[in-house]
Amino acid sequence: MNNPLYHDIAAQIRSRIGPFEPDTLIILGSGLGALGHEIANPVIINYADLKGFPQSTVSGHEGRLIIGSLCGHNVICMQGRIHLYEGHDPQSINTIIKAFQILGIKQLIVTNAAGSLNPQMAPGSIMLIKDHINFSGRNPLAGYNDDALGPRFPDLSNAYDADIRHQVHQLAHRHNIELFDGVYLMVLGPNFETAAEIRAFRTLGADAVGMSTVPEVLCAVHSGMKVLGLSVITNFGTGMKEGTQSHSETLAQANSAAQKLTTLVKCYLQENPNG
Repeated sequence: MNNPLYHDIAAQIRSRIGPFEPDTLIILGSGLGALGHEIANPVIINYADLKGFPQSTVSGHEGRLIIGSLCGHNVICMQGRIHLYEGHDPQSINTIIKAFQILGIKQLIVTNAAGSLNPQMAPGSIMLIKDHINFSGRNPLAGYNDDALGPRFPDLSNAYDADIRHQVHQLAHRHNIELFDGVYLMVLGPNFETAAEIRAFRTLGADAVGMSTVPEVLCAVHSGMKVLGLSVITNFGTGMKEGTQSHSETLAQANSAAQKLTTLVKCYLQENPNG
């Protein structure tokens, strides 16, 4: 059986964009919505206007799709993402990604705001995600699998495409942007982690921690999409410096690093006009 919801969401979007054929999905994390304003000839669709589309409720996430052209690509930009800690069913994220797959998306560029577990990777840094650890205890692929859209047991050995990562490192060097390489660990949230948890995550081999990204990546890989993942480092993990954690600090640091992230994404798209 097919899930009628992802077909319905795709049909609703198709009715707004006509023959426009998107190839790239961009998901923007907390405080990183500025890239959406770079999209030319935009069609803007609020999540609330799409029947069955889950709603984003977090500050710093505008909750809308911006569909148009960016650096030679036809893109769908999620200006604001869905988090599991908002109470959403993990499978709702799979529904969204499958709707975009039906519309023709071939690659995902996913961004997030994350806490650093590496003393050398200070707030304001950019980390290229090379792998992840799913510590959330949730998986959006659990349940019924539509074999027409992806395999029951997807392979994650190259989830964050190695060729893309190599190219982005070259782009960062060319534009004098310091780019770290690291493992992203996802927790469910919504609380900031304890100092003991941060020590444990560093022992596990993680370089950054956040509350998103992994569900979208799992669904994208399942859908056959290539993935580029970038984290904006907004704070050190609890216990790595004195003081308390706050969402306002996260947004401020994300905004300050947004231009570097925008440069990397735009240069990557320009150098890969065919996706």
